[in-house]
Amino acid sequence: MENIDPDFQVFVKPVGARCNLRCAYCYYLDKEELLHGNQSVMSASLLEKYIVQHLEATGGSPVFFSWHGGEPTLAGVEFFRQAAVWQEKHRRPEQRVFNGIQTNATLLNHTWCRFFAEENFMVGVSLDGPQSFHDRFRKNRQGQSAFHRTMKGLELLRAYGIPFEILCVVHRENVKTPLEVYRFFKSLGARFITFLPLVEHRPGRPEGVSHESVPSRDFGEFLCTVFDEWKEKDIGRLQVQIFEEALRSAFHQDHTLCLFKKTCGRVPVVEWNGDFYSCDHYVDHSHLLGNIGGTDLRHLLDDPRQQAFGRAKSDSLPRYCLECDVLDMCNGECPRNRFVRTPSGEPGLNYLCAGYRLFFKHIKPFADTVAAVWNGGAL
Repeated sequence: MENIDPDFQVFVKPVGARCNLRCAYCYYLDKEELLHGNQSVMSASLLEKYIVQHLEATGGSPVFFSWHGGEPTLAGVEFFRQAAVWQEKHRRPEQRVFNGIQTNATLLNHTWCRFFAEENFMVGVSLDGPQSFHDRFRKNRQGQSAFHRTMKGLELLRAYGIPFEILCVVHRENVKTPLEVYRFFKSLGARFITFLPLVEHRPGRPEGVSHESVPSRDFGEFLCTVFDEWKEKDIGRLQVQIFEEALRSAFHQDHTLCLFKKTCGRVPVVEWNGDFYSCDHYVDHSHLLGNIGGTDLRHLLDDPRQQAFGRAKSDSLPRYCLECDVLDMCNGECPRNRFVRTPSGEPGLNYLCAGYRLFFKHIKPFADTVAAVWNGGAL
C-alpha cells in the first residue's frame, strides 16, 4: 500500500443526518434513511476506534478532527468530552490535536461553551445574514424562525472567547446585497467567513437549477463587491476563505480547500455507524467503500476506488477549462456542479464558471501585485 498523504480531513457524522432544524436547501436531509429508522449516536467503542485510526492515519502533527451533521451537538456534550479524553489518551507525545465542529448554534449553552473553551474547539456557525435572509431557508421542524436562537449561541461563543467561523450559504435572495451581508457578519465580530454558493441541480429547469439557487454571475459579482471592501478595510483582521484560497495561486501554493484542488478525495465522510463514503456530496451506495469497524481508515483513504474518485476531477475537465487563464485558481471547482455545457457545446462545465471567472479575473491584478511585492519584484 502507498504511503498515506497526511493532508486529509474526515467529516465525521456522530448523529448522521439528524438535525433539530429543517433547512429547505439542506443536501443531507435525504440521508436520514442511513439511520435505518434508528435514533442512535455513534457508539463509544466505534468512537474510540475512529479516533485511534485517525491519529494513526495522520501520523504526524497537527491532527484535525471535523465534527459534522446533521446537527452534531445532538450527540450531547458528554460524547465530545469522551472524544477529547480518547484523543489525549491515544495521541503520540508530539501530536497536537485540534477539533472543529459545524453547528447551527441553536442548542449551545454555557455547558457547551465551557467545554469548547477548555478543549480549544473551533466552531463553525451556519448563518445566512440578517434575519430576513437567514429565515428564508433556515427554519426549525415546525417551520418557525431559528434566527434568535442562533444569535444567542453566537453571543455565548463570543462571551467565552471561542473562535468561530461564519458559514454563509449564498442564495438567490442574499446574493443581491453583498455589503449588507458582509457588514452584518463584521458587526458580530466575525474573524473568519466562508461563503457557500447554493447550487441545487434540477434537470429540465432553466439553467438546470432550482429557483432558489444562486445565479452564477450574481455570485461572482457578490464576491467581487465583498472583496473590494475586504481589500480596503479588512486585510489582516478578517479572513474570507475563498479570498485566501484564490491568493494561494499567486504564491504557487497548493490549495487547501478541496473545491479548488486539482484532485479530490481527501475529504471523505464517516457516518455514525462507521460507514466510509468518498465525499460529503456523494453519500450514496456507489460511493460507500467500507466501514471503519472492519477496515482501517488508512486503507479506506488509499483504496483504489477512492484514488480513482479523486483523479476523476482533473481527468474530466473540458477543453474550455484547460485553456482558461484562471484555471489554477479554480481547477473546475466541485464535480457535482459540472452539469452545463461550454460555449462550444462540450459537456462538463461547472454551473458556477461564469461567476468564478468574473471573480478570479477581478482579483488577479491584486494577487499578482501582492506576489511581486512578496518576491521583491518591482511594481
